Amino acid sequence: MQNRREFFRSMAGVVCVACGMRHALAQPGPRREVSIGGRRIKTIDMHAHCAVPEVLDLVKGTPMQRAVERQLEGRLAGPPLPGRLADMNADGIDMQVLTINPFWYAAERDLVRRIIDLQNARLKASCAEAPDRLMAFATVSLQFPELAAEQLEHGVKDLGLAGAAIGGSVEGEEIASKKYDPFWAKAEALQCPIFIHPQTDAKGVRVRTEGSGALSNVIGNPLETTIALSHLIFEGTLDRYPNLKIIAAHGGGYLPSYAARMDHGCDVFPEQCKGPKLKKKPSEYLKQLYFDTIVFTPEALRHLVAEQGASQIVIGTDYAVPWVKGPVDLVLNTPELTDADRIAILGGNAAKLLNLPA
Repeated sequence: MQNRREFFRSMAGVVCVACGMRHALAQPGPRREVSIGGRRIKTIDMHAHCAVPEVLDLVKGTPMQRAVERQLEGRLAGPPLPGRLADMNADGIDMQVLTINPFWYAAERDLVRRIIDLQNARLKASCAEAPDRLMAFATVSLQFPELAAEQLEHGVKDLGLAGAAIGGSVEGEEIASKKYDPFWAKAEALQCPIFIHPQTDAKGVRVRTEGSGALSNVIGNPLETTIALSHLIFEGTLDRYPNLKIIAAHGGGYLPSYAARMDHGCDVFPEQCKGPKLKKKPSEYLKQLYFDTIVFTPEALRHLVAEQGASQIVIGTDYAVPWVKGPVDLVLNTPELTDADRIAILGGNAAKLLNLPA
């Protein structure tokens, strides 16, 4: 009988073992086609997870081993390709952009280079199996910003990946630190989207979200995103690189619902605002950012659009974690959206970010 490690290895490619063996044998069913105003539109999910089983061999005996096993055992990775396509067809999702949640930010340079090279090669291969249905964000070793910039460029130019997915912090350090400017400069130069997904065990967030209620995820994840985006604003990153294309998971955390408070903070507490002088009001920087639709209810999505504008919203499902049921219907059923708004959110905005034909 295969042990757990051998079983993981046998599932080559980009998969999740524990999403159910029914997925491994599933065949894609009829594809739901989405139309608005009589026009067939392409729907694009910008927040979908995967993992690479072969990485286990690289991290065996390190603290990262258990993190990789948790990804493979849980639902963060999604099922093998036939099951993924079957679920996409049922949900009316024409394309997914795959991401791998970072677990490698504490790895030393040689090991993390091997991890990233393997993951990005597997992402490219997986997308090649269904090029009209899958794209992927590259993984990068953000703890080494110059190397991350090289990996981003290689991923985009040589592997055909869409951009990069990064965490909301790096071992407790803010991604707005000037240390990471080489990466941000490369992202702006390439004009490729950067997807920010929070780190569930982020230092400084983890301690107070222990206990019952899955609070490290329910509260911790959107909180870390909120903190990361706020620092990108106040530390001047978005002024230094105004043409960045940043997509934030989970509706941007709490920031879009309370951004106006930032506009008053430095007036009330000027002694606490010693950073660079911003070129505009803090809340105005949110118009440079994109947010996914993982906000759960039509009213929440309506509010997000009212705050940000339909031009800044893209579909996110968190696939294969079952947060969202009916991701397309959430957009279709949200009140006060126009047909143009729905077309933009369901795929138009994402197509522009990914440089896909309309």
